[in-house]
Amino acid sequence: MTEVPTWEYFGASALRFLSDGVGHKAMDVREAAADELGLTEQARQEMMKSGQRRWENRANWALSRLAQYGAARRPARGIYQITEAGRTLLAQHPHRIRLIDLGPLLGSSVESVESVEPIDHALEVAQEIDPVEQIETGVARLQASVGADLLTRLNSENPAFFEQAILGLFLAMGYGGAGGKVTGSQRSSDGEIDGFVDQDALGLSRIYVQAKRYALDASVGRPEIQAFVGALHGNQANQGVFTTGRFATGARAYVDSVPTRVILIDGQRLAALMVRYGVGVQVRRTVQIVEVDEDFFE
Repeated sequence: MTEVPTWEYFGASALRFLSDGVGHKAMDVREAAADELGLTEQARQEMMKSGQRRWENRANWALSRLAQYGAARRPARGIYQITEAGRTLLAQHPHRIRLIDLGPLLGSSVESVESVEPIDHALEVAQEIDPVEQIETGVARLQASVGADLLTRLNSENPAFFEQAILGLFLAMGYGGAGGKVTGSQRSSDGEIDGFVDQDALGLSRIYVQAKRYALDASVGRPEIQAFVGALHGNQANQGVFTTGRFATGARAYVDSVPTRVILIDGQRLAALMVRYGVGVQVRRTVQIVEVDEDFFE
């Protein structure tokens, strides 16, 4: 759950900063609004998948909305200045400026907006975050659904298929590249090694892999992880990856207590990695996000 307020709160704080009537740079308006809203350093560092800071994205969207509806104007590129309509709006809504509050600035009466309240309310709820965030949220929900389907499908396959899928994921992630290789079915005498990844042509840097295809509601506990660590020691290895549906708390605590580097990948993380690196999935459609080219109007 994000700590960053929605654009509606940034809009009110931005207008308050602009109430001196002077034109201010967008960067200064954003910073002032964030300070007034009391954003913590942690909140300021929260990133969107697009690589932009979430608070900056929401502050920019608030400024864009204020200018679009006439609460602020742009006398020069990147400069914002409050309008009389903006002063009135701020006086009426000093803490939060919603989409429904901005509607009358375009000439609609309050009565006409409220007369279709069910439609406008649905639009307002959808617009609490800007379109880019809406797209990211939608994509995240879609990927979560695909990820759940991936896990179900993987669990229905035989163990050998599951192991090969895991090794294929490591290849897609870039492990075993530049002359290295990924090898399956190289089991130790106790059966705790399903394969390994050579990071270089000589095999000097090797990662051992254990892929357990258990029932989706089953958990791997400490004994299984101890056996895997023992197999690593038997191969003079100091790093490995264990993947399965779920891990018990004791398994994670044990991994944290041993010097051997063991990465635990549960089903949820496995599905997310497969989606991210295109293993077992295909791209159905791409979406382009556009914005106004300010240089075009220079």
